[in-house]
Amino acid sequence: MPLNELPNWLPAWCLDHLGGEPAGVLFQSRQVSMVFGLRLAGGRDVVVKARADDGRASSCVAAQAWLAERGFACARPLTPVVGVGALAVHAEEFRPGGEVLHGDSPDIAVRCAELFARLMAELAGVPVAPPLPNPPWVRWDHTDSGVWPAIDFLDGRDQSVVSEHIVDTAERARKRLLAAGLPCVLGHADFEAQNLRWQGWQVATVHDWDSLAWQPEAALVGAASGSFASSGPPTLAPIESSEAFLVAYQDIRGRPFTAVELEIAWAASLWMAAYNAREMALCGGAPQGADALRAQAAERLRRANA
Repeated sequence: MPLNELPNWLPAWCLDHLGGEPAGVLFQSRQVSMVFGLRLAGGRDVVVKARADDGRASSCVAAQAWLAERGFACARPLTPVVGVGALAVHAEEFRPGGEVLHGDSPDIAVRCAELFARLMAELAGVPVAPPLPNPPWVRWDHTDSGVWPAIDFLDGRDQSVVSEHIVDTAERARKRLLAAGLPCVLGHADFEAQNLRWQGWQVATVHDWDSLAWQPEAALVGAASGSFASSGPPTLAPIESSEAFLVAYQDIRGRPFTAVELEIAWAASLWMAAYNAREMALCGGAPQGADALRAQAAERLRRANA
């Protein structure tokens, strides 16, 4: 992206909050957040993130700062969250390097589960307000009408392209999740391969702290057990790999899940997969996630008691 294509507010924001205007663009992406990797005048590299201000950002950035100060493998925030019109904006350090870990085997699932257990243990001590509303892919507790949380850019599309199988699976998983009554905790709700960077067997950086959520521990673990292998378009890990993830997580945390918690973990893996499959169908995306969901839904629903 050329400098003259950056948002109009960004150069002055960088000067005011980081001490220099952008001199070059390292990368940019636009998904839930707008993310700009910038080289400032003077040579410092930073990352600036901007997203619609829905009230979540301050808690997410505060939690990220807490972890970074304690040596966890994440980028250190450089600014608090600043309102810019309807946007919530902050900057963080640029942490290049590391590689995406590809694959969905049980061995890789165990490796990712060990990291997720460490991450959840660190987050247990973070003193922040719950980052609500939850990200939509784990927002089964919404109060909107229908099975899905209201999202304008999806709801305005032709819903007939979403198969009844996806909707039915989401409805059954959601009903089980809402019946659980488990306490909520802070956790990472977008634990995917594309958000992790590794150096050999060591994690280099965990990204996407905008996606923290306030849901039961078992549900967050279950969602991660299904999504950990996604390195591009979202998919669903094999059942045996999700099972290996859940077993390893409990072993590392030193507390076995109850029967109800295990059911909730399986239900959460289904909800997230169904949400992603719907989005891919509505946006003309890759069908792999929907195919995996169709192949696995019956067994996951059985394990979820849904």
